[in-house]
Amino acid sequence: MNRSNQGALHQSKAGSDFLQLSAEDAPEGGLSDWLAASLRTAISDGRLPIGSRLPATRVLAADLRVSRGVVTEAYQRLTEDGHIVGRGRAGTVVVAIPHTPKSGPPSKTQPRPERPKTVFDSPPGVEVFEAARAAPARIDLSPGVPDLASFPRTAWLRAERAVLSELSAVDFGYGDPRGAPAMRAAVATWLARNRGITVDPAEVIVVAGVAQTLDLLAQILQRDGVKELAVEDPGSLGTRQQFHNRDIATPPVTVDEDGIRVDELRATGAPAVLLTPAHHFPTGVVLGGERRRELMQWASEGGLIVEDDYDAEHRYDRPPVPAIRSMLVEQVCYTGSVSKLLAPALRVGWVLPPPKYREAFVAAKRFADLGNAVLPQLVLAHLMESGELERQLRFLRRRHRQRRDAMITAIREYLPEAKVHGAAAGLHLMITFDSSAFKSNDAKLAAEILARGVKVQPLSWHHQRPARPGLVLGYAANNQSDLAEGIATIAEALHHQ
Repeated sequence: MNRSNQGALHQSKAGSDFLQLSAEDAPEGGLSDWLAASLRTAISDGRLPIGSRLPATRVLAADLRVSRGVVTEAYQRLTEDGHIVGRGRAGTVVVAIPHTPKSGPPSKTQPRPERPKTVFDSPPGVEVFEAARAAPARIDLSPGVPDLASFPRTAWLRAERAVLSELSAVDFGYGDPRGAPAMRAAVATWLARNRGITVDPAEVIVVAGVAQTLDLLAQILQRDGVKELAVEDPGSLGTRQQFHNRDIATPPVTVDEDGIRVDELRATGAPAVLLTPAHHFPTGVVLGGERRRELMQWASEGGLIVEDDYDAEHRYDRPPVPAIRSMLVEQVCYTGSVSKLLAPALRVGWVLPPPKYREAFVAAKRFADLGNAVLPQLVLAHLMESGELERQLRFLRRRHRQRRDAMITAIREYLPEAKVHGAAAGLHLMITFDSSAFKSNDAKLAAEILARGVKVQPLSWHHQRPARPGLVLGYAANNQSDLAEGIATIAEALHHQ
């Protein structure tokens, strides 16, 4: 009788209601193998259908009286196999059924499966960024993502109610393809206050982010007989893809510590160039004064400058840099957005085309989508005019600076061999290594880092020519402890290549 009671008591401490799991069923030394196999079997036989949520690692570990690391390791194996995915506060969710025969837990001598292929195992194609975003990871250090958790929901709802209370029935009809007049006026005021650009609201065209600006521009340039547009090297893979999609070549031009090499730009013979002069992606350098003068001279001779004002608002340790458009109107196509300030999901940006392309832009926008959705434009205009957007920017600068400092501190501790670039502004850092530190390349390193649950971008994605290996690391969307853990994981992957 005592023996039976003791067994029941022991079972209540070592077992879980979830799938009636009991750690006593695991072979000695094989807890993670056993748990991963048990979960995989439950997914296969339908006890854990797609969409079902797994217990939190700490909860299941407490139920089974095992270390949390045992459960984390088991979950990681199923994540690597593509069967489950972590969705933040929504928990860990089943997303795919294993295509393996149902079987019991493997013996402790059974080898661990090979690492599944990732987005980093082949040259980046047109769907690379969608694939990268979909890849599950415990910590996401991808660049280009602001602190989405800080989106001003209360202010947005308040502005939306204010806008809706003033709209008439007619206002819900088709809008101007150039954008809502209130939004264009708000953008003109914002650019004058924050970027030193004096512009009439009539010159502003509202677009679905910088990506649409580049696509519309590519169509216009192509009709104008332009077949090449020079780009920075390194420079954004995504922007190159925009132009390649319209069959416009992107000859690379070196970027050094002062920005783009204008002498190399001239040598390409390209009639246009795409720049991120306020905060170059991915190095973070600012276009120097002498280079600006050289570039303006190049433009005055007939060249077109496409100015992507990337991350211009997010500066920490340096004074603001004026936009090229503030000094040169006729030969600059200026574009920006709220994607890095509020959220990419809004898909709202603006373009100031040079005079000779203004009507062509309006026509291209009209035939693309008849204009952006009006209601989000009016809400954004309200946030800009009320000062709420500037308050949000000040708040984000403080938070982003703290997170940047946390990432730099972690890099110094765990990756002292890495060189840090672009710390004075932006939402990401670039780190480079001596080639001698690599046994393979930075894409393979990124794959090994992802296998350990951390997502980064290899620097080679953004180079057209051979260069030092490195990584591009976003810090804005993660808390300080996750940043430290992420960098420690990168160091582990680097040192175990």
